Amino acid sequence: MTGSAQGAATDTKPTAAERRAVVAKRVESGSADLTEITQLAAAAGYDVVGELTQTRTEDAAFMFGKGKVAELRDLVRRTDATAVIVDNDVGPYQTFNIGGELPEGVEVIDRFTLILEIFGQRANTRKAQLQVELAELRYELPRAEAKASLAKRDERPGFMGLGEYDESVERDIKRQISEIRDELESIAEKEESRREQRRDSGFDLVALAGYTNAGKSTLMRRLAAEIDVDENAERHPDLDRTAESQDMLFTTLGTTTRRAEMEKRDVLLTDTVGFIADLPHWLVESFESTLDSVYRADLVLLVVDASESVEEMREKLVTSHDTLYERNEAPIVTVFNKVDRLAPGELADKRGALSGVAPDPVAVSAKTGAGVAELRDRVEDELPDWERERLVLPLSDDAMSLVSWVHDHGHVEAETYADDQVTLDFEAKPSIVARARSKAAELASAEST
Repeated sequence: MTGSAQGAATDTKPTAAERRAVVAKRVESGSADLTEITQLAAAAGYDVVGELTQTRTEDAAFMFGKGKVAELRDLVRRTDATAVIVDNDVGPYQTFNIGGELPEGVEVIDRFTLILEIFGQRANTRKAQLQVELAELRYELPRAEAKASLAKRDERPGFMGLGEYDESVERDIKRQISEIRDELESIAEKEESRREQRRDSGFDLVALAGYTNAGKSTLMRRLAAEIDVDENAERHPDLDRTAESQDMLFTTLGTTTRRAEMEKRDVLLTDTVGFIADLPHWLVESFESTLDSVYRADLVLLVVDASESVEEMREKLVTSHDTLYERNEAPIVTVFNKVDRLAPGELADKRGALSGVAPDPVAVSAKTGAGVAELRDRVEDELPDWERERLVLPLSDDAMSLVSWVHDHGHVEAETYADDQVTLDFEAKPSIVARARSKAAELASAEST
């Protein structure tokens, strides 16, 4: 059994506005890594003032061993922490027991409660707010059911100081879950309709996927055109003017869609919430409608932080593939981002080591722009094939309107005028070619009558 604790003493008490946290983690074997939970705490607005780890089997009552909980109490006192953030799935009674050993007023927060807190802070759209609320309710439901079971077993209204059990609470949670699912389903139907409208307008849909802090939002800003897709809030309620890019987890929670600059094609690029390790199924499922932007894209760019270790990159690539291939049918292009942070020769080594899970990655630096031109070319190469078409139209105002429409929805390779006719050679999505042919047939029919 091993463990460690560290923290700096302070001479002054924190003000009411300060959020000071000790982060703690228990693992069954090996050494506990507190990097991610520290980043999550910072993203939620906490100042991490101490760390504690333990390697041992789980204690049913306290998660940690009783002696380690006493060590945690002393660390909290030395650092004047206002919260203990545990990077484990802590049961309700373990939470109660740990809290009972800490100074009064110190909150005990587990990993998933912290993630939900961050999501709540970032939820700026109705859809995001509903998904956060759904996740919170799904987190609370088994705890309400556990309290019900124990209350009935003990034949008393409360258990271990957790409060009086009210059977209506459980029913109310289930009712709220059902209502939120119905509203999210309605939003999803509207979003699918918008996606089809965009495809009918000639746009290819490209989604950015990957873990938090991989640089997806920075890459989107690098690829995006200056003009927003549509400023009509009624048609695009989740459309933001820009995608933020900060060195912070979960900067993007809702979806952000912008037009991307490509040589031939009109591409809409969507950035969405990042993946994160060890999320329970109920939390992933709560944000399933957000991931529809990835699942229903024409192409997915899987962005990976190339400055991380090979082991971290491999683990995230494998997990991402499991998530994406479960429902996604579009091709996936792996993007090694942040190559500006790599030493000479390091990129080649990582390409070789990860060839089994990333056989042909595109290496870029969203920060400097290196490799972005190659990425644009790769995007156009990987998107579904366009059809070539030649139209010969009678020269008229209606024909010129059709020529203009083809320019807006495809790529015109040649446009020639002779003998009161205009000949148009172009490439476009099959649906656009079909519509252009139909319009041309109408013009020819009108001309012959």
